[in-house]
Amino acid sequence: MEFTSMAKTKTAFFCRSCGYESPKWVGKCPGCESWNSFAEEIKPTQQVQVWKRSHAKTVQARTLSEIETENQIRLELPDAELNLVLGGGLVPGAVILLGGEPGIGKSTLLLQMALTLKANTLYISGEESETQIKMRAERLGELDSSCRVLTETMLENILKWVDPEPPEVLIIDSIQTLYSDALEATPGSISQIRECTGRLLQYAKETGIPVFLVGHITKDGSIAGPKILEHMVDTVLQFEGDRHHNYRILRTLKNRFGSTHELGIYEMSGQGLRGVKNPSEIWLSQREEKLSGVGIAAVLEGIRPLLLETQALVSSAVYGTPQRSATGFDLRRLNMLLAVLEKRCGFRLGAQDVFVNLAGGLRLEDPAIDLALMAAIMSSYHSEPIPAGCVFSAEIGLSGEVRAVQRVEQRIVEAEKLGFTDIIISKYNKYQADPKWGIKVHSFGRVDEVFSWLFA
Repeated sequence: MEFTSMAKTKTAFFCRSCGYESPKWVGKCPGCESWNSFAEEIKPTQQVQVWKRSHAKTVQARTLSEIETENQIRLELPDAELNLVLGGGLVPGAVILLGGEPGIGKSTLLLQMALTLKANTLYISGEESETQIKMRAERLGELDSSCRVLTETMLENILKWVDPEPPEVLIIDSIQTLYSDALEATPGSISQIRECTGRLLQYAKETGIPVFLVGHITKDGSIAGPKILEHMVDTVLQFEGDRHHNYRILRTLKNRFGSTHELGIYEMSGQGLRGVKNPSEIWLSQREEKLSGVGIAAVLEGIRPLLLETQALVSSAVYGTPQRSATGFDLRRLNMLLAVLEKRCGFRLGAQDVFVNLAGGLRLEDPAIDLALMAAIMSSYHSEPIPAGCVFSAEIGLSGEVRAVQRVEQRIVEAEKLGFTDIIISKYNKYQADPKWGIKVHSFGRVDEVFSWLFA
């Protein structure tokens, strides 16, 4: 290891969104055009030592055919949900940023992964002591592992410590607690987060060691620090869920090595987080009687088919202006579906309050949920329940047509597996019917035809 010197200047203003640097405060960022995003940060003013690997390779340009990829083998994780969200395992040298609300389970997820991973893992915590980490590990029931624990917040000390004995996986909990001696700014400031992330990114790329970074989030749900932090890392994961419920959802917001549409589902228990193998069952409520305003949708999240319960309530507007409320669903798309019902199907909903909800607190963007939601609205409007065992999977167009959705065969198989007897899809869907299917497939071209079949 060798140390080189880096010169530093005084103070500057940085944009929280894009990291744009300005010598004075400005209201509108010239880089990303966001308003009131500049904050003053103290820049380094003295000569400091910056970590640099002494055995770094000489940089030279090569053609793509000359670059070898045989050694880029993903490290498979014992956590099947995390493995799926990352795109099939850990890529050497990848930097993964995990964000989420306080107490949602970010530290528990990574510590549980570190304790079960059959690799030399280093868990660095700037928020908990070694005793607290051991108490949490005892609760998880995993003490006999190769995971090492270090409590440190100065970046230079961490890089000195990992250089003689580099781990196979490095976990930093959290990036907001780290600080570099090269800067006089406080830990968690924009300049400290950017500097520490940049140095850890350089370390990961030069050594090929995957690095996990835990990130705090602000009150509006975005990851704390400059927006450039999300551009620097390879993968951004978001851990969501209600702390008053047991289920947690792990989403991929960015992934350079896989799909960004994957979804991991966990159940929080006293022994840690457990992956849910069949998430459709947790979003389908068990009812002893038929109720109006409930429709089941067969949707896709990444490669995983899910069956989700959509709920709707239509009632007469007490006040002058009807209310439109959507939980877990885009309110603008709800207004579009209501306009289609008014224009194409002749239903008068202008004087009705309409409330819709996706059961279980899930938020999806799959357009295949449209038909199930419209059926639930009509069911509540007529106060007539949808026939038992019926599931929907189709998108609705502005002219009232029932549009095709992708990978409809997976949706049909998932509905059959959970005991449904009928599924309604678009007649424009192309699929190979299996004689072994125990579910009837009904195809329609217009939404009014669907309602005629449901509420005849």
